[in-house]
Amino acid sequence: MPPKPATSARRLRLAAELRKLRERADLSATEGARRLGVSQAQLSNIEASRFGVSPERIRALADIYECADQAYVDGLIELTRDEKNAWWETFRGILPAPLLNLAELEHHATRLRSANTTHVPGLLQTTDHAREIFRQVVPEFTATEVEHRVSHRLQRQAVLERSVPFSATVHEAALRTPVGGTAVARRQLEHLLTQSEREQVTLQVIPFSVGAHPGSGQTFFYMHGSVPPLDTVHLDQSHGPVLLDAVDQLDQYRALIDRMTAVALGPAESRDLIRTVIREL
Repeated sequence: MPPKPATSARRLRLAAELRKLRERADLSATEGARRLGVSQAQLSNIEASRFGVSPERIRALADIYECADQAYVDGLIELTRDEKNAWWETFRGILPAPLLNLAELEHHATRLRSANTTHVPGLLQTTDHAREIFRQVVPEFTATEVEHRVSHRLQRQAVLERSVPFSATVHEAALRTPVGGTAVARRQLEHLLTQSEREQVTLQVIPFSVGAHPGSGQTFFYMHGSVPPLDTVHLDQSHGPVLLDAVDQLDQYRALIDRMTAVALGPAESRDLIRTVIREL
């Protein structure tokens, strides 16, 4: 019986990383399969995520490809461990697969960083705020689709109950946009203040006074893996979520969020600015 197909986001990433390893070793699929002692079709199925792969085989491939980075290899092996009865699987067939992939990668991340210039980060949104955001999507969602999206977003926020550090850099423009009206906006800002006091949450605001800055107009979510090469960037585009994991892309977005954070106010000053915005509503 063939191995169980690899369908999760982490298994897909594992397959892609194994292919990258072979290519960096400058080996063809035919030669890689020969050295592993399998058919080219079997190796192709592994690299296409049609077959699962055991930790032992990952170690064997790392040896064949002369990968001496043990932390990276351990990270690849960790990607084989699926979450049993994962909550996001209840949305399979209801929401687009990329949203389930986001929840899975987020759940397993070692650190989370968000850069937002026009919206409050999804992990820090209230129910009413999230609902209004989804009501503004074009083409429009049905009422049922809106509620599915809201439920998914709220369940994602359970990651904050764990000890995973979450840093959010938010532009003042996002704070001053009265999404859902004054009452909803006030509750959202008060929620930000409460969440920013949590030990694992760091919230920093880029004030209007900074002017032009790196990342102006951009929104992205950076999820740290067990080692930097296994990080992932999430872009929320109008046509749907996009996940990036090429090394040069990761380097670019890591540097970008560092520079955005550098021009932001500190956590205490950021809370003071949020309180000012609340008073001015």
